[in-house]
Amino acid sequence: MIQFYFHHTPNPMKVALFLEESGLPYKVVPVDVFKGEQHTAEYRSLNPNAKVPAIVDGSTVVFDSNAILLYLGEKTGQLMGNPDDLGQLYSWLMFVATGVSPFSGQAVHFQHMAPENLAYAINRYRREVERHYGILNDRLQNQQYIVSDDYTIVDIAAWGWLDRFPRVLGENALGEFPHLKAWYERVNTRPAVERARAIGKEINFKTDFDEETRRSMFPQNYPKADKR
Repeated sequence: MIQFYFHHTPNPMKVALFLEESGLPYKVVPVDVFKGEQHTAEYRSLNPNAKVPAIVDGSTVVFDSNAILLYLGEKTGQLMGNPDDLGQLYSWLMFVATGVSPFSGQAVHFQHMAPENLAYAINRYRREVERHYGILNDRLQNQQYIVSDDYTIVDIAAWGWLDRFPRVLGENALGEFPHLKAWYERVNTRPAVERARAIGKEINFKTDFDEETRRSMFPQNYPKADKR
């Protein structure tokens, strides 16, 4: 059974959705990133980068949400689309991994978590998210899903952060991207989405964004002697 190291943040939610789509048996292992549990020696032995998610599948350890999606897709043969589209699948998966995900994360950080209102940073990351949304919107103009008309791990990867679009760009952000909005609504009709969203609801994760959480989430912002 797969051990799934989980927190209900966007990147672990990608893996949660794949697991629910595929029917693979798994066990949730909570990692409370607000308390700094990602920095324990035990967890860092799985992911030296001290981020969630990670999985343990027998003797195989995989970290980074997009790597996990690719590993599980190749392992099971599920949600990988048409073999003729493999180049596009790899390309668009990396588009999400290197663009949509990190720029969305930085947009959230500078709008909602940074101690100072830095107009340049906010504008920079919001505009980059908008640019990436625009590329996806154009891609989806004549097809159902990002790679093709087949639902794949790329859609799952993109959904993880698109599901947080109100926090990234605001409640009405998808109104400017009608094809992306239609895609998002299409993905949300899948029963596995509801099941994925229910994962961990019974876990009492910390919710207060206090000094402990700031030090746990952003230890690089503190002198080494002050880190956990």
